[in-house]
Amino acid sequence: MRFAATVITLSGIAFLSGCATSPDGGYTSAEADKAGTVSTPPPPVVASPPPPPAPSRIVVTGSRAQGAPANQFGFYEAREAAPPIDDASAGPATSATEGLRYIRPVVVPEEPDRERYDGEEVSPVKLVSTDPLSTFSVDVDTGAYANTRRFLAQGQLPPRDAVRTEEMINYFRYDYAKPASRSTPFSVNTDVAVTPWNANTRLLRVGLRGYDLPRSERPAANLVFLMDVSGSMGRPDKLPLVKTALAGLAGELSPRDKVSIVVYAGAAGLVLQPTNDERKIKQALDRLSAGGSTAGGAGIQLAYQIAEDNMIEGGVNRVILATDGDFNVGVSDRDKLIEMIEEKRDSGITLTTLGFGTGNYNEALMEQVANHGNGNYFYIDSALEAKKVLGDEMSSTLFTIAKDVKIQVEFNPAVIKQYRLIGYENRALRNEDFDNDRVDAGDIGAGHQVTAIYEVVPAGAKGWVGPRRYERTATGAGAGESLMAEAAYIKLRYKLPDGDTSRLIDTVVPSIALRNASAPQGDFAFATSVAAFGQRLRGDPLLGEFGFDDIQRLSGKQSDYWRQEFGRLAGVADSVSTRSGG
Repeated sequence: MRFAATVITLSGIAFLSGCATSPDGGYTSAEADKAGTVSTPPPPVVASPPPPPAPSRIVVTGSRAQGAPANQFGFYEAREAAPPIDDASAGPATSATEGLRYIRPVVVPEEPDRERYDGEEVSPVKLVSTDPLSTFSVDVDTGAYANTRRFLAQGQLPPRDAVRTEEMINYFRYDYAKPASRSTPFSVNTDVAVTPWNANTRLLRVGLRGYDLPRSERPAANLVFLMDVSGSMGRPDKLPLVKTALAGLAGELSPRDKVSIVVYAGAAGLVLQPTNDERKIKQALDRLSAGGSTAGGAGIQLAYQIAEDNMIEGGVNRVILATDGDFNVGVSDRDKLIEMIEEKRDSGITLTTLGFGTGNYNEALMEQVANHGNGNYFYIDSALEAKKVLGDEMSSTLFTIAKDVKIQVEFNPAVIKQYRLIGYENRALRNEDFDNDRVDAGDIGAGHQVTAIYEVVPAGAKGWVGPRRYERTATGAGAGESLMAEAAYIKLRYKLPDGDTSRLIDTVVPSIALRNASAPQGDFAFATSVAAFGQRLRGDPLLGEFGFDDIQRLSGKQSDYWRQEFGRLAGVADSVSTRSGG
């Protein structure tokens, strides 16, 4: 009996010592921790045991591990035969559970999210009686939609600042009429419908469609691929995807086109002289690898120099920048970068940006650099998106048919009393900028479409802003029949690609369109669903209870792949929002 008691006592001491052992070799007891003292000195530090001769399967149980030696990282490896044990169902010790003991869960630190966005507040409601004009620059970028898709594919909602509703709407094509002739580079289309989320308001859609440019009529292109090969581009969704995207574009070249490749990391350099040889272009791309810091400013300067040296008069001269935007050395201040790009803009060389990657993606810089470089901004989240942007839509991406395109809408206070523009917050212009040809605006490429949607409150309907005590009504004796017949007057200014003086297009939205409006159907219904999707992601309070499930229903059944994908994304957003309590 005395021998048995001694064995039990020693076993208990050994068990308690094991429970108080930390993976790094420090030993403390719970009582000593409370008292602020150490009960026993730590044992001498010994070298980590050598790795096992053959790799064993790691069984992650969350609470227990086989009593095997700790590996070099302080984890305990379970033997192949040991099944996972749940504390709640451990039960009495068996041959399978004997020797198992509790270890603390390990929290693996994650790299902090350094993505940068430059969002705007949702456009405010305007009173027509005091602010009848709405002026903005067109926007044909689509990067915000692809970036939103990336977040939803990862099971999370995008940051509100990452969503620009106009880029989501303009990601898709709509059934707009073609221009009657090339003397006017685009058609202007308008329609009106009852707002699905507010029966008291109406939606006014303004759609532009540029003329198509057959492949045989495309001007020659001088393209400079400016590629970020810094260390931050080493992930599979960055440089490898860049290579795939630009290799696809190389396959679309005509015999008159030429491509140069400039790379930048700690410094910038020319790795491919101008060539039309698709094989040489792809070989140069294949040889690139990532490493070093990011001297983006130096890369842009060299790319513009190469483009200028190989300028094609009357052709397309464009720098295509592919990066995650993580400029961490050189000209890294956004304002200085934009100032430099604006200085180059007048040389006739445009700048398109292709964004890649996650974690450190600088979307704020990518979008603004493209805007000031008279180009486009895209986010490439897959090889399929790369083919869409640089293959299927290359004409609209590269070949400009109208530049400095501005839109100004004047609302008639006799017919409409309040309005708001959905999206385009960072494209707003001062009213006096519309007639000023010195003010820069967005460009439209061949086949491009631009869509803007206003939500308006007809006169006499309940609006977002209550009536004012001293408000003068525009209706009544002072309002003639001709005035009452027009709801809005739409004007567009644009310049031809080689012109310096703007031209004017105008059209009228008749009042009867508001009176006869019905629920949006077909193409308009889909555009409305995309607009609502963007506004819901941005937390727009004027959508009321109109949720992602309503948006998915409104989008309807579609035959186009990209529209079908949108319906699925709306469903994912609904699930993620419900799970997160949004």
